[in-house]
Amino acid sequence: MSGTTTSARGRAAVAAKDRARLKASVREEHWRRLYLGVRGKFLLALLIALLWTALSVWLSQRWLVDLAAVTNWTFALVSIIFIAYVPGFMNAFLIATLSLDRRPVARAPAEALPGVTVLVAAYNEASAIRDTLTSLARQDYRGPLEVLVLNDGSSDETATIVRELLASLTLPDCAAFTLHDFPVNRGKSAVLNDGLRAAEHELIVTVDGDCWMRTNALTQIVSRYLSDPDNTVAVAGAVMVRNSRSNLLTRAQEWDYFHGIASVKRMQGMYHGTLVAQGAFSLYRRDALEEVGGWPECVGEDIVVSWALLERDYRIGYADNALAFTNVPEGFRQFALQRKRWSRGLMEAFKAHWRLLFKRRMTTLFIWWNVCFLPLDLVYSFVFIPGLILAMFGHYYIAGPLTLAVLPLAALWNIVIFRIQRGVFEGEDLKVRRNPMGFLFYALAYSLLMQPVCVWGYVVEIIGMKKKWDTK
Repeated sequence: MSGTTTSARGRAAVAAKDRARLKASVREEHWRRLYLGVRGKFLLALLIALLWTALSVWLSQRWLVDLAAVTNWTFALVSIIFIAYVPGFMNAFLIATLSLDRRPVARAPAEALPGVTVLVAAYNEASAIRDTLTSLARQDYRGPLEVLVLNDGSSDETATIVRELLASLTLPDCAAFTLHDFPVNRGKSAVLNDGLRAAEHELIVTVDGDCWMRTNALTQIVSRYLSDPDNTVAVAGAVMVRNSRSNLLTRAQEWDYFHGIASVKRMQGMYHGTLVAQGAFSLYRRDALEEVGGWPECVGEDIVVSWALLERDYRIGYADNALAFTNVPEGFRQFALQRKRWSRGLMEAFKAHWRLLFKRRMTTLFIWWNVCFLPLDLVYSFVFIPGLILAMFGHYYIAGPLTLAVLPLAALWNIVIFRIQRGVFEGEDLKVRRNPMGFLFYALAYSLLMQPVCVWGYVVEIIGMKKKWDTK
């Protein structure tokens, strides 16, 4: 009886697998027939975004007249453009793009993978560097691996911890870890360029000193590089939050990385131009880095070097399943310093590579998109936030019933990207942790903190305040 039952179960399992394969084949054929090229998807997403914007303009006429009556037409028009029209266009374009995204699966070749040099820039990382190097030692990478730890004159025990750890770490036969202990703090770009000169291999990966790398992270990012078009010279990894359970701020940042940052990189990568291969975890081709002179001396070195590559018509990809988990700021001061640095980096990129605004390529849209960040953040900080306060007292000139019309679009965007990201995690045998309070804070109040801080970053860059590597 037991043998008969086992046989029946086996046949049922085989039949279930056959049905699953048939369904997958049908879905693949369905999407093959409906397939649009990248330019077709771009134009379709652009059309959808423009139609949504046109609808917003039509619906907002009464709002515009009422606001102009108590202020003036210039103030009313500028305010509504950056409160409703521009964000609506961005969200609609993003939703359309993500819905159309059918990127090919990246597969590692059967033979050994090319050699990789990992540069770990570290400044006062005594609390985290042990985990970072341990995670790198546990990589399943099937190729030569060189890890250079670049201690940038840390004033804590970073160098001592690294020496002790390297003496005890068990490494794969093809891996070598080395500490470069610089006595004086010179900044991240300086030590990265020293590491580039010392690197043995042609593929360079940067990893921050507080990141925990998933075991297959290097395999996945190199596989994406090998699978992408020939003019790809960099690939951004997927950076997620490791310490999200510390407090409400880190819980909100978990959603920012999981939803906001990931969705933008996915969108940009689909159109052959991820704008930032972030220093926390990215891959670069050595000759391309050398062509642009390595990392520039600035606070946003990863942004500026990425734009230098794009200006030379190279492509930057995005590996959504190459996962690294980083420690995000736990206090508001550290959070503000980080976002200020990101804003300054964006301004530095514009000053160094403004010619990108006039490139004839799809990703030029995203450069102009970034141009909008300054007026968006200014209007949000100095018009919309006061408008919310006025609305609490019954004055709905700026924030009122019509502003609620953006909520369904925002909700749809969150649903679309959540389903995509959950699929990525499931493909890596990971589960999305429950974080409802963090999501509520992220959706309702996160921008109240972030966008005024971004304005601060723009201002200090414009007035030329001193720059330093003050936070991650």
